[in-house]
Amino acid sequence: MDLFKVYKLWDIEPVRGLDTTLWDKDGVQYTDLYGGHAVISIGHCHPHYVKVVGEQLQTLGFYSNAVQNSLQKELAKRLGRVSGYDDYSLFLCNSGAEANENALKLASFATGRARVLAFSKAFHGRTSGAVGVTDNPKIRAPFNANPNVTFVPLNDAEAVAKELESRSYAAVIIEGIQGVSGIHEPTDAFLRELRTLCDRTGTLLIADEIQSGYGRTGQFYAHQHSGVRADIVTSAKGMANGFPIGGVLIAPQIKPEYGMLGTTFGGNHLACSAAIAVLDVIGSEHLVENAARIGEVFRKGLEGSKAVKEYRGRGLMIGLELKAGYETLRDRLLFEKHFFTGAAGASVIRLLPSLTVSQQTAESFINAFNDLTQ
Repeated sequence: MDLFKVYKLWDIEPVRGLDTTLWDKDGVQYTDLYGGHAVISIGHCHPHYVKVVGEQLQTLGFYSNAVQNSLQKELAKRLGRVSGYDDYSLFLCNSGAEANENALKLASFATGRARVLAFSKAFHGRTSGAVGVTDNPKIRAPFNANPNVTFVPLNDAEAVAKELESRSYAAVIIEGIQGVSGIHEPTDAFLRELRTLCDRTGTLLIADEIQSGYGRTGQFYAHQHSGVRADIVTSAKGMANGFPIGGVLIAPQIKPEYGMLGTTFGGNHLACSAAIAVLDVIGSEHLVENAARIGEVFRKGLEGSKAVKEYRGRGLMIGLELKAGYETLRDRLLFEKHFFTGAAGASVIRLLPSLTVSQQTAESFINAFNDLTQ
């Protein structure tokens, strides 16, 4: 049996990592500025993370949600405090797609409505409901077509108002910053207007912070730059530094009923220990602040580059839209300069490094980037 081929793979196999450095099976060293799709939030093999997860594995790795788990309660308390959503409830699951699935279902339960408003170029996951609110026909099979979902352009408050005021919607779902489509950011003014429109029409606001959350933009969640509070917030990716976990933060006015949501693996002992370790490191090493500071180093060094048509994003969620003629730049960065980066189509390089990334590493990438674009 072979693997089902759905990914385009580079002929590189990382076998070891430390902070923002990777080594492949041949001993070649790389700098990781992508973190496996924004997953590695505190660096590869952080010693505190390794210690906490290792100790948990030696005691109890898993039991189901049919019993008490104090690690879940500790994670909820810690996450509430650091995120500013301390009066919310937490539902734990396994991934970002699952978090969004449960957020959408919960909004429908809470409002008694079926319709959802989403945005052009959105990406919310690859499971059925999440695909339904994802504006990408390449991943939406006929099975996933959802007549209850309407897409409008990002930052178009007039289009949102027209929809919310003409039909009943359960929720609006919006990414703190759109990642997969190439780093497109809702403006602060638009998010504030969106909050007002949701309040006026009894529509719940879901902030998808799967990729843009956990300190990456210089706030704990990207939507918090606008001062807006969402009714439901979804988290995953950087939440446990590579261990699968997802979370749904739920406003106090949304009341749970037994059986409404459920999961087998969600919130297991290993996952919670990993997520707690991540919060330990984010706090003790001031990584939210570091993300804001190093983000500005990247911006100052790359925004005026002759190869960059537009610099987008905040903090360490960066999109570099390239000018024509630089389509091979990402491959050259990898194979000539040994930097891992991400992409969105052929024209956008995405940088999503660990929040631990140093100024020295940022400047090293800037120098390499500029050297290849002279």
